[in-house]
Amino acid sequence: MLYWLLYQKLFPYFRPFRIFRYLTFRTAFATLTALLIALFVGPYVIQKLREFQIGQYIREEGPKEHQKKAGTPTMGGVLICIAILLPTLLWSDLSNPFVWLVMGSTVAFGAIGFADDYIKVVHRRNLGLTARAKLGYQALASAAIAVVLVAMQSLGIYSTQLTVPFLKNFHPHLSLGPLTHIPHISLLAFLPFVVFIVLVIVFSSNAVNLTDGLDGLAIGCTIVAAGALTVLTYVSGHVVFSDYLELQRMPMVGEVTVFCGCMVGASIGFLWYNAHPAEVFMGDVGSLALGGAIGTVAVVIRQELLLPFIGGIFVLEAFSVILQVGSYKLRKKRIFKMAPLHHHFELMGWSESKVIVRFWIGALVFALFALTTLKLR
Repeated sequence: MLYWLLYQKLFPYFRPFRIFRYLTFRTAFATLTALLIALFVGPYVIQKLREFQIGQYIREEGPKEHQKKAGTPTMGGVLICIAILLPTLLWSDLSNPFVWLVMGSTVAFGAIGFADDYIKVVHRRNLGLTARAKLGYQALASAAIAVVLVAMQSLGIYSTQLTVPFLKNFHPHLSLGPLTHIPHISLLAFLPFVVFIVLVIVFSSNAVNLTDGLDGLAIGCTIVAAGALTVLTYVSGHVVFSDYLELQRMPMVGEVTVFCGCMVGASIGFLWYNAHPAEVFMGDVGSLALGGAIGTVAVVIRQELLLPFIGGIFVLEAFSVILQVGSYKLRKKRIFKMAPLHHHFELMGWSESKVIVRFWIGALVFALFALTTLKLR
Protein backbone atom coordinates (compact mmCIF):
# COMPACT_ATOMS: atom_id res chain seq x y z
CA MET A 1 0.00 0.00 0.00
CA LEU A 2 2.75 2.45 0.98
CA TYR A 3 4.86 1.07 -1.88
CA TRP A 4 2.05 1.79 -4.32
CA LEU A 5 1.35 5.26 -2.93
CA LEU A 6 4.83 6.60 -2.24
CA TYR A 7 6.77 4.96 -5.06
CA GLN A 8 4.42 4.17 -7.91
CA LYS A 9 2.24 7.29 -7.53
CA LEU A 10 4.26 10.03 -5.82
CA PHE A 11 7.83 9.18 -6.88
CA PRO A 12 7.59 11.14 -10.18
CA TYR A 13 6.77 14.25 -8.14
CA PHE A 14 9.13 13.71 -5.21
CA ARG A 15 12.35 11.96 -6.21
CA PRO A 16 13.55 10.94 -2.70
CA PHE A 17 10.67 8.45 -2.62
CA ARG A 18 12.83 6.27 -4.90
CA ILE A 19 14.11 4.63 -1.72
CA PHE A 20 10.83 2.71 -1.53
CA ARG A 21 11.80 0.73 -4.60
CA TYR A 22 14.57 -1.02 -2.65
CA LEU A 23 13.52 -4.36 -1.21
CA THR A 24 16.01 -4.23 1.64
CA PHE A 25 14.66 -0.85 2.82
CA ARG A 26 11.04 -2.02 2.74
CA THR A 27 11.90 -5.32 4.46
CA ALA A 28 13.72 -3.50 7.28
CA PHE A 29 10.82 -1.12 7.87
CA ALA A 30 8.25 -3.89 7.55
CA THR A 31 10.12 -5.83 10.24
CA LEU A 32 10.16 -2.79 12.54
CA THR A 33 6.48 -2.12 11.86
CA ALA A 34 5.56 -5.71 12.72
CA LEU A 35 7.64 -5.52 15.89
CA LEU A 36 6.00 -2.26 17.01
CA ILE A 37 2.49 -3.53 16.26
CA ALA A 38 3.11 -6.66 18.35
CA LEU A 39 4.62 -4.66 21.21
CA PHE A 40 2.00 -1.91 21.39
CA VAL A 41 -1.12 -3.91 20.49
CA GLY A 42 -0.06 -6.84 22.69
CA PRO A 43 -1.34 -5.49 26.03
CA TYR A 44 -4.73 -4.67 24.50
CA VAL A 45 -5.07 -8.16 23.00
CA ILE A 46 -4.02 -9.84 26.26
CA GLN A 47 -6.51 -7.75 28.22
CA LYS A 48 -9.34 -8.64 25.84
CA LEU A 49 -8.45 -12.34 26.03
CA ARG A 50 -8.66 -12.10 29.83
CA GLU A 51 -12.02 -10.30 29.64
CA PHE A 52 -13.43 -13.01 27.39
CA GLN A 53 -11.93 -15.64 29.73
CA ILE A 54 -10.03 -17.28 26.90
CA GLY A 55 -7.61 -19.31 29.00
CA GLN A 56 -5.34 -22.25 28.32
CA TYR A 57 -6.29 -25.76 29.47
CA ILE A 58 -3.30 -27.91 30.45
CA ARG A 59 -3.35 -31.65 29.84
CA GLU A 60 -3.12 -33.61 33.08
CA GLU A 61 -0.59 -36.19 31.85
CA GLY A 62 2.08 -33.53 31.26
CA PRO A 63 4.71 -32.28 33.74
CA LYS A 64 2.90 -31.31 36.94
CA GLU A 65 4.54 -27.89 37.20
CA HIS A 66 2.69 -26.89 34.04
CA GLN A 67 -0.64 -27.04 35.84
CA LYS A 68 0.01 -23.61 37.33
CA LYS A 69 -0.17 -22.18 33.79
CA ALA A 70 -3.83 -23.11 33.49
CA GLY A 71 -5.94 -20.05 32.75
CA THR A 72 -3.16 -18.10 31.03
CA PRO A 73 -4.70 -16.24 28.06
CA THR A 74 -4.35 -18.18 24.82
CA MET A 75 -5.15 -17.49 21.14
CA GLY A 76 -2.43 -14.83 21.15
CA GLY A 77 -1.68 -16.01 17.64
CA VAL A 78 -4.32 -13.51 16.54
CA LEU A 79 -1.81 -10.81 17.50
CA ILE A 80 0.93 -12.57 15.52
CA CYS A 81 -1.24 -12.79 12.40
CA ILE A 82 -2.19 -9.11 12.62
CA ALA A 83 1.44 -8.09 13.13
CA ILE A 84 2.47 -10.11 10.06
CA LEU A 85 -0.32 -9.31 7.64
CA LEU A 86 -0.78 -5.58 8.23
CA PRO A 87 2.89 -4.57 7.63
CA THR A 88 3.00 -6.89 4.62
CA LEU A 89 0.05 -5.01 3.14
CA LEU A 90 1.74 -1.69 3.91
CA TRP A 91 5.27 -2.34 2.66
CA SER A 92 5.08 -4.97 -0.11
CA ASP A 93 4.24 -4.74 -3.79
CA LEU A 94 0.66 -6.00 -3.76
CA SER A 95 0.72 -6.67 -7.49
CA ASN A 96 2.99 -9.64 -6.77
CA PRO A 97 0.95 -12.88 -6.67
CA PHE A 98 3.42 -14.66 -4.36
CA VAL A 99 2.77 -12.08 -1.63
CA TRP A 100 -0.95 -12.82 -1.71
CA LEU A 101 -0.24 -16.57 -1.74
CA VAL A 102 1.82 -16.53 1.47
CA MET A 103 -0.65 -14.18 3.15
CA GLY A 104 -3.53 -16.41 2.09
CA SER A 105 -1.74 -19.43 3.53
CA THR A 106 -1.26 -17.63 6.85
CA VAL A 107 -4.95 -16.69 7.01
CA ALA A 108 -6.13 -20.19 6.01
CA PHE A 109 -4.02 -22.05 8.57
CA GLY A 110 -4.71 -19.39 11.17
CA ALA A 111 -8.44 -19.93 10.62
CA ILE A 112 -8.04 -23.68 11.16
CA GLY A 113 -6.15 -22.99 14.37
CA PHE A 114 -8.75 -20.44 15.46
CA ALA A 115 -11.52 -23.01 15.05
CA ASP A 116 -9.51 -25.52 17.05
CA ASP A 117 -8.85 -23.03 19.87
CA TYR A 118 -12.45 -21.81 19.86
CA ILE A 119 -13.78 -25.33 20.41
CA LYS A 120 -11.35 -25.81 23.31
CA VAL A 121 -12.47 -22.58 24.94
CA VAL A 122 -16.20 -23.18 24.46
CA HIS A 123 -16.09 -26.74 25.75
CA ARG A 124 -13.43 -25.94 28.38
CA ARG A 125 -11.17 -28.83 27.50
CA ASN A 126 -7.76 -29.46 25.94
CA LEU A 127 -9.23 -31.09 22.81
CA GLY A 128 -10.49 -29.04 19.88
CA LEU A 129 -10.96 -30.29 16.32
CA THR A 130 -10.51 -34.01 15.84
CA ALA A 131 -7.16 -35.04 14.39
CA ARG A 132 -8.87 -36.21 11.20
CA ALA A 133 -10.76 -32.94 10.75
CA LYS A 134 -7.68 -30.80 11.43
CA LEU A 135 -5.50 -32.76 9.00
CA GLY A 136 -8.28 -32.70 6.42
CA TYR A 137 -8.62 -28.92 6.54
CA GLN A 138 -4.84 -28.50 6.43
CA ALA A 139 -4.55 -30.81 3.43
CA LEU A 140 -7.33 -28.93 1.65
CA ALA A 141 -5.64 -25.57 2.24
CA SER A 142 -2.27 -26.98 1.12
CA ALA A 143 -3.80 -28.49 -2.02
CA ALA A 144 -5.29 -25.10 -2.90
CA ILE A 145 -1.83 -23.54 -2.56
CA ALA A 146 -0.36 -26.25 -4.79
CA VAL A 147 -3.03 -25.68 -7.46
CA VAL A 148 -2.29 -21.94 -7.46
CA LEU A 149 1.42 -22.70 -7.91
CA VAL A 150 0.60 -25.00 -10.83
CA ALA A 151 -1.34 -22.12 -12.42
CA MET A 152 1.67 -19.84 -11.86
CA GLN A 153 3.89 -22.44 -13.49
CA SER A 154 1.70 -22.33 -16.58
CA LEU A 155 2.23 -18.55 -16.68
CA GLY A 156 6.00 -19.00 -16.56
CA ILE A 157 6.53 -17.30 -13.20
CA TYR A 158 7.13 -20.48 -11.19
CA SER A 159 8.90 -23.79 -11.70
CA THR A 160 8.16 -27.26 -10.37
CA GLN A 161 11.87 -28.09 -10.49
CA LEU A 162 13.20 -29.14 -7.11
CA THR A 163 16.33 -27.60 -5.60
CA VAL A 164 18.49 -30.30 -4.02
CA PRO A 165 20.99 -29.21 -1.33
CA PHE A 166 24.67 -29.85 -2.21
CA LEU A 167 23.80 -30.79 -5.82
CA LYS A 168 23.82 -27.71 -8.04
CA ASN A 169 23.18 -29.50 -11.33
CA PHE A 170 20.42 -31.83 -10.16
CA HIS A 171 16.95 -30.29 -10.44
CA PRO A 172 14.33 -33.05 -10.78
CA HIS A 173 10.86 -32.12 -11.98
CA LEU A 174 7.90 -33.00 -9.79
CA SER A 175 5.48 -32.98 -12.71
CA LEU A 176 4.90 -35.78 -15.20
CA GLY A 177 4.53 -33.43 -18.13
CA PRO A 178 3.46 -29.95 -19.28
CA LEU A 179 0.04 -28.42 -18.82
CA THR A 180 -2.40 -29.36 -21.55
CA HIS A 181 -5.70 -27.99 -22.69
CA ILE A 182 -7.43 -31.01 -21.13
CA PRO A 183 -7.99 -30.22 -17.43
CA HIS A 184 -7.98 -33.77 -16.02
CA ILE A 185 -4.76 -34.65 -17.87
CA SER A 186 -3.12 -31.49 -16.50
CA LEU A 187 -4.18 -32.42 -12.98
CA LEU A 188 -2.76 -35.94 -13.29
CA ALA A 189 0.51 -34.58 -14.69
CA PHE A 190 1.01 -32.39 -11.63
CA LEU A 191 -0.38 -34.84 -9.08
CA PRO A 192 3.10 -35.73 -7.69
CA PHE A 193 3.81 -32.03 -7.23
CA VAL A 194 0.49 -31.41 -5.48
CA VAL A 195 0.96 -34.39 -3.14
CA PHE A 196 4.52 -33.29 -2.31
CA ILE A 197 3.43 -29.72 -1.52
CA VAL A 198 0.57 -30.94 0.67
CA LEU A 199 2.94 -33.16 2.67
CA VAL A 200 5.49 -30.36 3.14
CA ILE A 201 3.07 -27.68 4.29
CA VAL A 202 0.94 -29.94 6.50
CA PHE A 203 4.05 -31.35 8.17
CA SER A 204 5.49 -27.86 8.69
CA SER A 205 2.27 -26.56 10.24
CA ASN A 206 1.91 -29.49 12.64
CA ALA A 207 5.61 -29.48 13.55
CA VAL A 208 5.38 -25.91 14.83
CA ASN A 209 2.15 -26.81 16.62
CA LEU A 210 3.83 -29.72 18.43
CA THR A 211 6.78 -27.52 19.45
CA ASP A 212 4.48 -25.00 21.11
CA GLY A 213 4.55 -26.54 24.58
CA LEU A 214 6.89 -24.32 26.62
CA ASP A 215 6.96 -20.56 27.18
CA GLY A 216 8.69 -18.94 24.23
CA LEU A 217 9.99 -22.19 22.73
CA ALA A 218 8.07 -22.25 19.45
CA ILE A 219 8.17 -18.49 18.86
CA GLY A 220 11.91 -18.34 19.55
CA CYS A 221 12.56 -21.11 17.03
CA THR A 222 10.24 -19.32 14.60
CA ILE A 223 12.37 -16.18 14.82
CA VAL A 224 15.43 -18.20 13.78
CA ALA A 225 13.63 -20.05 10.98
CA ALA A 226 11.96 -16.89 9.65
CA GLY A 227 15.32 -15.10 9.72
CA ALA A 228 16.90 -17.86 7.64
CA LEU A 229 13.97 -17.77 5.21
CA THR A 230 14.38 -14.00 4.88
CA VAL A 231 17.95 -14.50 3.67
CA LEU A 232 17.06 -17.42 1.40
CA THR A 233 14.11 -15.60 -0.14
CA TYR A 234 16.17 -12.48 -0.81
CA VAL A 235 19.02 -14.33 -2.55
CA SER A 236 16.54 -16.49 -4.52
CA GLY A 237 14.90 -13.38 -5.94
CA HIS A 238 18.12 -11.42 -6.50
CA VAL A 239 19.48 -11.85 -10.03
CA VAL A 240 23.15 -11.42 -9.10
CA PHE A 241 23.10 -13.51 -5.92
CA SER A 242 21.02 -16.31 -7.42
CA ASP A 243 23.42 -16.54 -10.39
CA TYR A 244 26.47 -16.50 -8.10
CA LEU A 245 25.01 -19.19 -5.84
CA GLU A 246 23.64 -21.07 -8.87
CA LEU A 247 20.07 -21.09 -7.58
CA GLN A 248 16.96 -21.16 -9.71
CA ARG A 249 16.30 -17.65 -10.95
CA MET A 250 12.92 -16.53 -9.59
CA PRO A 251 12.84 -12.71 -9.63
CA MET A 252 9.23 -12.38 -8.49
CA VAL A 253 9.67 -14.38 -5.26
CA GLY A 254 12.03 -11.71 -3.92
CA GLU A 255 9.03 -9.66 -2.80
CA VAL A 256 8.18 -12.40 -0.29
CA THR A 257 11.25 -11.18 1.64
CA VAL A 258 9.02 -8.43 3.06
CA PHE A 259 6.62 -11.05 4.40
CA CYS A 260 9.48 -13.03 5.97
CA GLY A 261 10.77 -9.87 7.63
CA CYS A 262 7.29 -9.31 9.06
CA MET A 263 7.36 -12.84 10.50
CA VAL A 264 10.64 -12.04 12.24
CA GLY A 265 9.38 -8.73 13.64
CA ALA A 266 6.01 -10.09 14.76
CA SER A 267 7.65 -13.09 16.42
CA ILE A 268 10.13 -10.94 18.34
CA GLY A 269 7.30 -8.70 19.50
CA PHE A 270 5.20 -11.68 20.60
CA LEU A 271 8.17 -13.21 22.44
CA TRP A 272 8.17 -10.10 24.66
CA TYR A 273 4.90 -11.35 26.17
CA ASN A 274 5.42 -15.08 25.63
CA ALA A 275 8.81 -15.33 27.36
CA HIS A 276 8.91 -17.40 30.55
CA PRO A 277 6.73 -16.94 32.55
CA ALA A 278 4.35 -16.34 29.66
CA GLU A 279 1.65 -13.69 29.85
CA VAL A 280 -0.06 -15.16 26.78
CA PHE A 281 0.12 -18.32 24.67
CA MET A 282 -0.10 -18.28 20.87
CA GLY A 283 -2.53 -21.21 20.71
CA ASP A 284 -3.17 -23.19 17.56
CA VAL A 285 -4.22 -20.03 15.73
CA GLY A 286 -0.61 -18.90 16.02
CA SER A 287 1.31 -22.15 15.69
CA LEU A 288 -0.64 -23.48 12.70
CA ALA A 289 -0.47 -20.09 10.95
CA LEU A 290 3.28 -19.77 11.49
CA GLY A 291 3.93 -23.36 10.45
CA GLY A 292 1.80 -22.97 7.36
CA ALA A 293 3.55 -19.72 6.46
CA ILE A 294 7.03 -21.24 6.91
CA GLY A 295 6.11 -24.25 4.78
CA THR A 296 4.55 -22.10 2.07
CA VAL A 297 7.56 -19.78 1.84
CA ALA A 298 9.87 -22.81 1.55
CA VAL A 299 7.69 -24.15 -1.26
CA VAL A 300 7.60 -20.80 -3.07
CA ILE A 301 11.40 -20.46 -3.08
CA ARG A 302 11.86 -24.17 -3.92
CA GLN A 303 13.79 -24.98 -0.75
CA GLU A 304 11.52 -27.73 0.58
CA LEU A 305 14.43 -30.15 1.03
CA LEU A 306 16.26 -27.52 3.08
CA LEU A 307 13.27 -27.02 5.36
CA PRO A 308 14.33 -29.80 7.79
CA PHE A 309 17.43 -27.71 8.56
CA ILE A 310 15.73 -24.31 8.47
CA GLY A 311 13.31 -25.57 11.12
CA GLY A 312 15.45 -28.32 12.61
CA ILE A 313 13.95 -28.21 16.10
CA PHE A 314 10.43 -28.34 14.68
CA VAL A 315 11.37 -31.48 12.74
CA LEU A 316 12.92 -33.16 15.79
CA GLU A 317 9.83 -32.39 17.86
CA ALA A 318 7.51 -33.80 15.21
CA PHE A 319 9.55 -36.97 14.68
CA SER A 320 9.78 -37.55 18.43
CA VAL A 321 5.97 -37.79 18.47
CA ILE A 322 5.89 -40.04 15.39
CA LEU A 323 8.53 -42.37 16.85
CA GLN A 324 6.87 -42.43 20.26
CA VAL A 325 3.43 -43.29 18.88
CA GLY A 326 4.83 -45.82 16.40
CA SER A 327 6.96 -47.55 19.01
CA TYR A 328 4.11 -47.80 21.48
CA LYS A 329 1.69 -49.20 18.91
CA LEU A 330 4.17 -51.75 17.55
CA ARG A 331 6.14 -52.72 20.66
CA LYS A 332 4.05 -51.37 23.56
CA LYS A 333 7.21 -49.53 24.65
CA ARG A 334 8.06 -45.85 24.74
CA ILE A 335 11.29 -44.40 23.36
CA PHE A 336 11.07 -41.13 25.28
CA LYS A 337 9.82 -40.40 28.78
CA MET A 338 7.23 -38.21 27.09
CA ALA A 339 6.68 -36.67 23.66
CA PRO A 340 7.12 -34.09 22.20
CA LEU A 341 10.85 -34.03 22.85
CA HIS A 342 10.91 -30.95 25.10
CA HIS A 343 8.81 -32.78 27.71
CA HIS A 344 11.30 -35.67 27.67
CA PHE A 345 14.09 -33.34 28.77
CA GLU A 346 11.86 -31.74 31.40
CA LEU A 347 11.20 -35.17 32.91
CA MET A 348 14.96 -35.80 32.83
CA GLY A 349 15.31 -32.91 35.27
CA TRP A 350 16.09 -29.97 33.01
CA SER A 351 14.37 -26.74 34.05
CA GLU A 352 11.92 -25.21 31.59
CA SER A 353 14.19 -22.22 30.93
CA LYS A 354 17.17 -24.50 30.24
CA VAL A 355 15.18 -26.57 27.74
CA ILE A 356 13.97 -23.44 25.96
CA VAL A 357 17.38 -21.77 25.64
CA ARG A 358 19.16 -24.96 24.58
CA PHE A 359 16.52 -25.65 21.95
CA TRP A 360 16.94 -22.06 20.69
CA ILE A 361 20.68 -22.71 20.36
CA GLY A 362 19.91 -25.90 18.44
CA ALA A 363 17.55 -24.00 16.13
CA LEU A 364 20.28 -21.44 15.44
CA VAL A 365 22.83 -24.14 14.62
CA PHE A 366 20.40 -25.82 12.22
CA ALA A 367 19.58 -22.51 10.50
CA LEU A 368 23.23 -21.56 10.10
CA PHE A 369 23.91 -24.96 8.56
CA ALA A 370 21.00 -24.42 6.16
CA LEU A 371 22.55 -21.14 5.00
CA THR A 372 25.96 -22.73 4.48
CA THR A 373 24.46 -25.18 1.99
CA LEU A 374 23.97 -22.28 -0.43
CA LYS A 375 27.68 -22.32 -1.18
CA LEU A 376 28.46 -25.97 -0.39
CA ARG A 377 27.19 -27.20 -3.74
